[in-house]
Amino acid sequence: MLDIYDKVQEAVAKIRSVWSGAPTVGVILGTGLGGLVEEIEEEASLDYEEIPNFPRSTAISHRGRLVCGTLCGVSVVAMEGRFHKYEGYDLKDITLPVRVMKELGSELLVVSNAAGGMNPYLACGDIVVIEDHINLLGDNPLFGVNDDRLGPRFPDMCEPYCQELVDKALAIARREDIVAHKGVFVAVAGPNLETRAEYRFLRQIGADIVGMSTVPEVIVAVHCGLRVVGFSIVTDMCLPDALEPANVEKIIATANDAEPRLRTLVKGILAAGV
Repeated sequence: MLDIYDKVQEAVAKIRSVWSGAPTVGVILGTGLGGLVEEIEEEASLDYEEIPNFPRSTAISHRGRLVCGTLCGVSVVAMEGRFHKYEGYDLKDITLPVRVMKELGSELLVVSNAAGGMNPYLACGDIVVIEDHINLLGDNPLFGVNDDRLGPRFPDMCEPYCQELVDKALAIARREDIVAHKGVFVAVAGPNLETRAEYRFLRQIGADIVGMSTVPEVIVAVHCGLRVVGFSIVTDMCLPDALEPANVEKIIATANDAEPRLRTLVKGILAAGV
């Protein structure tokens, strides 16, 4: 981890060369969820290729751009697309943008993703406000010698997702008549989807939804002192006794269809004050 600090400074210097803002909130937009950037009053943007030490996004529907500006009167920096372990990247590289957001001034990280639903009370298109997670990636972005400039050696994870913001998001959903639940997200490495036996296992250990992202970013956010609120859109149902082959196009279409509802929740959080 001892090289991360300098990499963060290099990335921040590049961003500062085109934008002088001080973001309060960092946002990571996942599969099919990039529409929120349309509402950001853009002040600057950079393709990931322009930012030193940023990986390149190869995932379907991830544009790969950092957008800086204001949303609901709040200064934000938003990732239009993220990185994944299955793309071949080290978790330290995948999570570097979170540290950059912190160094720029962010106090809150908003994360979103598309996920498979394993809780039978969920349905495609529902939104889950993440209340906790399980890391089954077989890896951790904090492995290695700790750099105390970035965070503590043993960060506490008793509340990785701010429970106050979980409650606030659910209250906004009720007010706006949006179907939303709170649940536990489990991260797996991918890129293959899971077998019936694996879905049964994941459900039995307490997970409601499953995906291939988010957990590394949240671990690093906690490490560097950011509050976190996380959202998943249920894009397909992963019920082992009624399992159907995954259709990537349908998954992305479901995420796109639900995106306006997620946008309402995120804007509601920002408008309520962070």
